[in-house]
Amino acid sequence: MTLSTKDSAEHIHANGLRNQWHPVVPSRFVEPGALRRVTALGEQWLLFRRADGTLSMLADRCPHRGAPLSLGKHLGDRIACWYHGVEVDGGGTVTSVPGLPGCNLEGKTLVTSLPVREAGGAVLAWFGDEEHPEPGELTLPEPLTDPEISALLCYAEWNVPWRYAMENLLDPMHGAFLHRDSHTMYDGDTTAKFRIRETERGYFFEKTDQRGVNFDWVELCRTGVDWVDLSIPYPPSAGPGGPFGIVGMVCPVDAGRTGVFFWRYRKVSGWQRDTWHFLYRTLIEERHWEVLEQDRVMLEAMPADADQRENLYQHDLGVVRLRRLYRGLAEQQSAAGSAG
Repeated sequence: MTLSTKDSAEHIHANGLRNQWHPVVPSRFVEPGALRRVTALGEQWLLFRRADGTLSMLADRCPHRGAPLSLGKHLGDRIACWYHGVEVDGGGTVTSVPGLPGCNLEGKTLVTSLPVREAGGAVLAWFGDEEHPEPGELTLPEPLTDPEISALLCYAEWNVPWRYAMENLLDPMHGAFLHRDSHTMYDGDTTAKFRIRETERGYFFEKTDQRGVNFDWVELCRTGVDWVDLSIPYPPSAGPGGPFGIVGMVCPVDAGRTGVFFWRYRKVSGWQRDTWHFLYRTLIEERHWEVLEQDRVMLEAMPADADQRENLYQHDLGVVRLRRLYRGLAEQQSAAGSAG
């Protein structure tokens, strides 16, 4: 396995939690016949589509001499390493060693292959460790599976730790300040009280005295993959479909970079779906990118030790809860690896 059970809690906490699903890249990043090198959880990986269109995700390391397989040649259902021609299939098994046919490498599974799924236009992968290579259960967000809901994916990469991106989503109050000039978050009170409400899949962090006005609530969901759900009111000029929802996920690229995934969704069908798509692409999407840029600029400007020099108050309960959860999971995973 590439992901070791013996990594420290600090390494896991910095580079991403194990034994769960993570989004990796948008599906459109992996064209048929092409090889795509990606970094996720601090490791180098190779994504490629086999001849039948299915995806494979391999550690980007030839089992012969360690050369990057991503520099190799796509052979339909396998990859030929550029260095010495060693061929590896989508499951990580060496199928041919052209320089020495019949050598003992052939037929052996020597390259880590991760289970992958595609949903909502994104590639998700199971990042297990040596003790948990088989994928765990995955329940996808309802907005990505309900045929009556139209979800549009937005992806960006930020130079921030993955935890900062998640904490930003569990901090609804910043909408009333950082995004005050947004076309959807201009209204609402700049003072509020919050509460945490437990759910079977995570918890809500919500304002107790305001609903349906601004960024008033967020739900953290842990369903095999970590994601957040939130809703922001929309003016009538945004077309049919009622409230505007966002499903958010992050990919820990490495200790200092994060891939952010935002699905903007509305419950629309038929002509209303067409109207929503048209308005989004021609008018609304640009405004949403402006809001995301505000988040990116703020988070990238924060010092690396920002979370070590804070004075928190009641609005930060959702962030505190999230930090305790992730720190505890990192310590559990590291302890389990050391014991194993």
